[in-house]
Amino acid sequence: QVQLVESGGGLVQPGGSLRLSCAASTFTLHSYTIGWFRQAPGKEREGVSCISRSDDSTVYADSVKGRFTISRDKSKNSVYLQINSLKPEDTAVYYCARTTKLSCYTNIWRQFSYWGQGTQVTVSS
Repeated sequence: QVQLVESGGGLVQPGGSLRLSCAASTFTLHSYTIGWFRQAPGKEREGVSCISRSDDSTVYADSVKGRFTISRDKSKNSVYLQINSLKPEDTAVYYCARTTKLSCYTNIWRQFSYWGQGTQVTVSS
C-alpha cells in the first residue's frame, strides 16, 4: 500500500517560516519524483514545487519562487518543503505526491498520484 505522510504544518504569523515534511514507510521516496501541492478553501489544488528523481532538479510555481525550497534527505526517506516569508495567501492544506516521471518540468502537476492526507498551514496575525 502506498502511503505518504505530511507533517510540519501549523499556525504562523506573516513573515514566519515552516518546514513541511513528506515521509513514506512503504516505498523509497528518492525513487520517485515528488511534488508538493496546496489547496486553499474554495480553490483548486495547486502544484507549488517538484524535485526530480533523476538528478534532484527542482521546479517551483511562480507564486512561491524565492520563498519555498524543496529538498530530500535520502537517509531519512523524506522530502521537505521549507517555506519562508509566509503570507496569508499561503494558507492552505499542503500535500505531497509522487510520479514516476524522471524529471520535473513546467506543468508536470497532472502527472502525480498517491496523495497524503495533508498538513494545514495557516498564516495569520
